[in-house]
Amino acid sequence: MLSEDESDAVIAAVRDGVPPDRVLIAGTGRESTRATVAASRRAAHLGADAVLVRTPSYFKSRMTPEAFVAHYSAIADAVPVPVLLYNYPAVTGLTFTPDTVGRLAEHPNIVGMKETTTDAAQIGAYINAARGQQFELLAGSAPGFYAALCLGATGAILAAVCVVPRACVALFDAFTRGDHDTARDLQRRINPIAAAVTAAYGVAGLKATMDLTGFVGGPPRPPLLPVPADAADKLQQLLAPLSEFL
Repeated sequence: MLSEDESDAVIAAVRDGVPPDRVLIAGTGRESTRATVAASRRAAHLGADAVLVRTPSYFKSRMTPEAFVAHYSAIADAVPVPVLLYNYPAVTGLTFTPDTVGRLAEHPNIVGMKETTTDAAQIGAYINAARGQQFELLAGSAPGFYAALCLGATGAILAAVCVVPRACVALFDAFTRGDHDTARDLQRRINPIAAAVTAAYGVAGLKATMDLTGFVGGPPRPPLLPVPADAADKLQQLLAPLSEFL
């Protein structure tokens, strides 16, 4: 939804606010390889430590495994910071094959991927395909966070973190110390609000919930519409089970 100038301005502003010892990952996926390389180089120049590159998707029938290998290899060759793959089939209508992930994981500058499905078999297949490489899988869907960690994911990039960051970190910390009962309980409590700010209300719901939790969400950019008038009450009710983290 952002112009190139806006995208660059956002990255610069975030880099200004993120402490130097924290990793900043910028989304730089575009439809063409050339535009993605250009956006990724600009992001690196602006201080991004790594770039997250979604799959091109407009010409779906031509986005074969070979096309993906060529696309991501060219980006990783040309960009001075590490590259992460971004698999988001609910939006793009495409998904990586495990073999494609395994081939790309061999590139020294492709260091991981964000996987937004909750398909445990697929997550496990990706992790197995990249085994032996310096390659990290990050969960991209909050309802599947705990399961992904159990399968070998090492972290997450979640929409729900924008509204309940402390709860998501608490789940990760509980899993890391081996407290699976707490991690599973937090997963169950996070799921309703996570579903509301993705599948149910989408970006508009995420922004509205940010407004409710003390952040600044604001209105969505058209053609996305704001949430219905009664949504705020429903979202507030879904936050109630996580009140100690707000």
